[in-house]
Amino acid sequence: MLGLFDPRFGVEKLHRHFRLISADPDYAKVQPIIQNWATGLLDRRGESQKFIKEFQTTFNSSMWELYLNRALIDLGCSVDFSKSAPDFFVRGLGGYEFNVEAVVSDQPPTAKQQKTFDVQDFKIRGALKLAGKIKDKLDLYRGRNGKKYPYFSMSHVRGRPFVIAIAPFDSDLSLTQNNELINMVLFGLAPPVLEGPELGKQDKMSSLLKPSGARVEMGIFTNDSFKEISAVFFSTVGTFGKAVVESKIDRLVRATRYRVIDKDRIAPDSELWQLGTHRFQLAPMNYLLTQRRESEHQIEGADVIVQHSSFHRETHLDGLQVYFNPYAEVPFDSKFQWPREVALNYYDLENGEHLQAHPDGALVSRQVFDITPEYIRLLLGTYGFL
Repeated sequence: MLGLFDPRFGVEKLHRHFRLISADPDYAKVQPIIQNWATGLLDRRGESQKFIKEFQTTFNSSMWELYLNRALIDLGCSVDFSKSAPDFFVRGLGGYEFNVEAVVSDQPPTAKQQKTFDVQDFKIRGALKLAGKIKDKLDLYRGRNGKKYPYFSMSHVRGRPFVIAIAPFDSDLSLTQNNELINMVLFGLAPPVLEGPELGKQDKMSSLLKPSGARVEMGIFTNDSFKEISAVFFSTVGTFGKAVVESKIDRLVRATRYRVIDKDRIAPDSELWQLGTHRFQLAPMNYLLTQRRESEHQIEGADVIVQHSSFHRETHLDGLQVYFNPYAEVPFDSKFQWPREVALNYYDLENGEHLQAHPDGALVSRQVFDITPEYIRLLLGTYGFL
């Protein structure tokens, strides 16, 4: 197999993340993990050299494709790389076939991060980026903007589900957005209320304004305007950090997992399911914050974990979310066997509601930090352990 990490360009052309991985001896154990994700991907005729160039010089979009390639394998699928487009022509169990087109909402190489951070501005810009990239890929499918061979005309695409796999890399903080912004884009849901009597309530929103004043539709899966898209794959953790935690090198991990349990399954003396917010130190460098609220039949909430990477457990598919388009011309097969850690999202047309089939323990977000006194103080202080 061709080596992803054999530098082929001058240092000035290499992406800063590639330079870091290549130069830092700490990441020696991470490189073979990422190389393994490329199984089959570099065998595509005439494409391997181009892919390696993009991985070394632009990084993020290639990293996302590498993550997806391994994810499809873990889903029990195989990819036919004799097809040059879309990115993945996939065959699942029983011969079920679908196509996946990958894209990231990236930032230009010369982009500078804003010195001041405005949460509302961050969310609007992030949602607009996601919506714009999904629209760009739909245009490729439809053959707009002069594309010579639109996807819909390809024999292996016609009559099969068309999936867009998207990840946000448009700012240094884009991986902290959880699923709020993709919920906004696909289902037209404003971010949930985080406190007070209306905790968890989400208002509807139909559009956002670009800086130019142009209006961009939100809730694209609540009508038939994007009917060619069968589903969207989304993750904020299918990144270099995934390879870092899989390698088990020494790092500090901050993660959030969704928690839910039926009330009748809770032991009477269970500390971990008590209502409200509670903090536990489970071991040196292993901290857990639990947030629990009550509904009629269940207790739900989140676990926020700050721990050394030796305590952290994460599968490759942890954090993958799938959104199904109820208006899809070719719906994704409802009988497809998803592994338990994959979070599924549906839209109930009759009630206008987002239906979340998220398993207990579903990974919502995760970041990886160097183990320094500064990061330890920052994380433990942020979550009330200091």
